[in-house]
Amino acid sequence: MVELGYTLSSEEHEPNDLVEYAARAEDVGFDFLSISDHFHPWVSQQGESGFVWSTLGGVAHATDDIPVGIGVVCPIMRYHPAIVAQASASVASMLDGRFFLGVGTGELLNEHIVGEHWPEHAVRLEMLEEAVEIIRKLWAGGQQSHHGNHYTVQNARLFTRPEETPPIIVSAYGPAAAKSAAEIGDGFWSVGPQDTVRTWEEYGGEGPRYTQLSVCYAETEDEAVETAHEWWPNTALPGELSSQLPTTAHFEQACEMVTREDIAELGLVTSPDPEDHVAAVENAVEAGYDRVYVHQVGPNQEEFFEFYEDEVLPAVESIAPA
Repeated sequence: MVELGYTLSSEEHEPNDLVEYAARAEDVGFDFLSISDHFHPWVSQQGESGFVWSTLGGVAHATDDIPVGIGVVCPIMRYHPAIVAQASASVASMLDGRFFLGVGTGELLNEHIVGEHWPEHAVRLEMLEEAVEIIRKLWAGGQQSHHGNHYTVQNARLFTRPEETPPIIVSAYGPAAAKSAAEIGDGFWSVGPQDTVRTWEEYGGEGPRYTQLSVCYAETEDEAVETAHEWWPNTALPGELSSQLPTTAHFEQACEMVTREDIAELGLVTSPDPEDHVAAVENAVEAGYDRVYVHQVGPNQEEFFEFYEDEVLPAVESIAPA
């Protein structure tokens, strides 16, 4: 059956709240958790950007059986891939077989902070491929060195490693990235349903296929649109702006062009009718995905949990992957 997950939004909620929401999502009946990894929120209204690896330690102790993944980390600049290998190995050990690592080429907003040049996407993709190679090498155990085009690792050994090696799920948005994801990954990741997953399959990609469904549940659709416009206007920005703007101030300037009508027309689910939420999941499944994780925009998380527990999750159980 299709699996429905819950998004732990690091940009909108402080770490202790995210730990609480993780436990609540497991109790409600979600199948997995995805947590975002940002140094900055997209816009200052969101207001948070906790260190994801610390939050995951709390999530590991607050939950029992639910799988947890990072969706996604960029292991090419702000983090050296050897550090991602160590951090993810530790979290995977704490979660004991429940962890999966999502990786991607990142956004300037989060990666420029260390003062490195922001390369074009083709170069970042090369860096990601090399980073995944390093992570797998260190996860395998033993003392490892690596001298590549982008990274050097010298005499590194991970002494804390999980018994079960986590899968690496690779994010992709275009044909070149889809080809790379099929070659180096154990699954596919997308922020919104895109036909790139079909390209990934054509290149031989195998494994789970994750996509995010953004929703804003409220008592009325007008209230939901207002909340989404206030808290998540960045979702309406076109093209490559999300990967190229460097600061929250730049995002806020760009989002001045986003209207409430744009939010309503986006595909972000703002209806209080459960059938519309179920239909959005069905659309994602028809597009080729079998793991759909739901991002509830804004502070109204508890009413969302109640709504999904009572109205949406029971209906989703009957949806089979395409």
